[in-house]
Amino acid sequence: MKTKLLFLLALVVMLGTPGTAKKVHTLGDSTMAPYDESATVTRGWGMYFGNFLTNGWTSVNYAKGGRDSHGGYNELWQTAKKNVEAGDYVIITFAHNDEKNSGMDGYQLKAYYERIGDAAAAAAVDLRGSIPSTTYRENLGKIVDEAKALGAIPVICSPVCRSYFNGAKIRRNGRHDLGDGYKVLTENGPVDGKALPASDHTMDYAYHSEQLAKEKGVAFIDLTTATATLYESYGDSKCHEYLFDGQGSTHFNTTGALLVARECARLMKAQGIMANDIVLPTDMTVAPADGDFGQAYKGQTLTKEFTVSGFGLTPEAGTVSITATDGILLSTNKTDWTSQLSASYTASTLVQTFYAQLTLAHDGLTTGTITVAQGSKTIEIPVTATAVVLEGGVEVKAYWRLESDDSYELTGPAAPVAQSFQGMYVQRYSNPNAKSEWPDWTGYDASRKMQRDLIVGDVWPDGEIDDNPERYIQWGIMPATGTELKIDALSLFVSGCGGNGVCCHIYYSVDNFETRSTIFEMKKMPANNPQYVEAKPVVSLKEGQQLLVRVYPWYSGTATGKTICLSDLTIHGMAVDTAADIRSARSIQNEPTAYLSLDGCWHNQLQRGVNIVRMSDGSVKKMCY
Repeated sequence: MKTKLLFLLALVVMLGTPGTAKKVHTLGDSTMAPYDESATVTRGWGMYFGNFLTNGWTSVNYAKGGRDSHGGYNELWQTAKKNVEAGDYVIITFAHNDEKNSGMDGYQLKAYYERIGDAAAAAAVDLRGSIPSTTYRENLGKIVDEAKALGAIPVICSPVCRSYFNGAKIRRNGRHDLGDGYKVLTENGPVDGKALPASDHTMDYAYHSEQLAKEKGVAFIDLTTATATLYESYGDSKCHEYLFDGQGSTHFNTTGALLVARECARLMKAQGIMANDIVLPTDMTVAPADGDFGQAYKGQTLTKEFTVSGFGLTPEAGTVSITATDGILLSTNKTDWTSQLSASYTASTLVQTFYAQLTLAHDGLTTGTITVAQGSKTIEIPVTATAVVLEGGVEVKAYWRLESDDSYELTGPAAPVAQSFQGMYVQRYSNPNAKSEWPDWTGYDASRKMQRDLIVGDVWPDGEIDDNPERYIQWGIMPATGTELKIDALSLFVSGCGGNGVCCHIYYSVDNFETRSTIFEMKKMPANNPQYVEAKPVVSLKEGQQLLVRVYPWYSGTATGKTICLSDLTIHGMAVDTAADIRSARSIQNEPTAYLSLDGCWHNQLQRGVNIVRMSDGSVKKMCY
């Protein structure tokens, strides 16, 4: 009996807990990454890979814009592997940002400039970038080896193409082969103008990802060839119109991302990878199938994106109707809202994105239904949303004016995380030649100053289309001792100055940017035209937890003297005492209760230099020691 029991226990361990969802973890760059549907039209194909998995499997997307294989291993994989279990799959795809520095390795290039004593050049090096045959393969190989050690199954995917056309074909560099022009780092510095014949794959990232898969004995999916074939089937003009986000030749819209995700799933199934767990529907489906809008505040209007797709529909041409119950409005453009939509399709194929909108008019749960119908096929999507009301506690507001310095004002019990910079610095707080055109509703005039921030080295590099993970501006907030801080609003103004090419993403995070939520994206901001950024997150911070806000800037081309301008950052919420009611400031003696350094570290006493001191009445002071 004892032997039988031990056998059954071992079997349970091998098979896993019944009902536990198995996972596919996706690691990659901006072409795979998740995007906030309310902030941008850009989509990553990793957002849709889960659409093609059977029940019992879930897809977890760790991809982030601007990451190369170095960042893939050092950042994304370090987060992902905490959640990877035996039997999970790990899909790995990088190369877009590995091409930084024209095929040289960023870390090696920086080390060269440090060796010759050129501190300015070393500081200006973009650390992204790898050599296809060496550091690129090494970085991917480390992920593969560690995934296998965890009992997971790695799958290497070659990178999706850029839609760089030469006539009817994708160019060599669009397929991530830099052989027509690259750089080599020698003992005497970088050498430009190197080239190789088309038959030489030394500088071909896709080729080396395949060779690594063979070397490691793991599955390989050739998304480079697959996407080249897909793009060429549309042609240059229609490819950009139908598959891309309208902001270049790299990033997808919903249709492009969905088709690439389906192509990856199709190729995996064809090779027998997850063959029984991948479904390629030929009739109509809607994603997501569950219209859970989540939590928001009473009175807030919420919007959620859905995609109707069909392949092999009958008849070959027709229409699909989309209707919603009372209280839910529908749109295909986020401008014209109605209770009913109609989508036409041809060639038995449909990919249609639509949006649903509802306003939380009362406390608690709001429900409804969206119905999608084509012929005799009907899909009903349940809609739910929950209104949250903040009650009790003490109001908290942290405000950075950013008019003449980076000081802040604080109301209520909390500890702001002081402004800090990575790869950026404050150039100045005014410019007599720049007159900002503020939105009329602000009442501000052109004399109102903003903090003007510039890249370290003063020269924006060419060829950037997304975040550089080593370049950002950050602020934040954390609860006071003994309290929980419930955040309900974030806002700030942002603009470019000196030219119309400043771009940025703005995110917030509650886990030190292992994950993040997008609150703003804008490419080529009009100069001196402050944009108002506002978000209403439902976030509760426990003691010791931080909410961080980061601005990641870049420029649309090489340039000097162009700045990103910021002002009026506000973080608002309510603090609730976790032990008892928060006492009013009148009932307690106003004494120091916490000491923080400028980088946000807690101390039990004043430290030499500038200290941030939280007082017992909830106020915050700066003290020098």
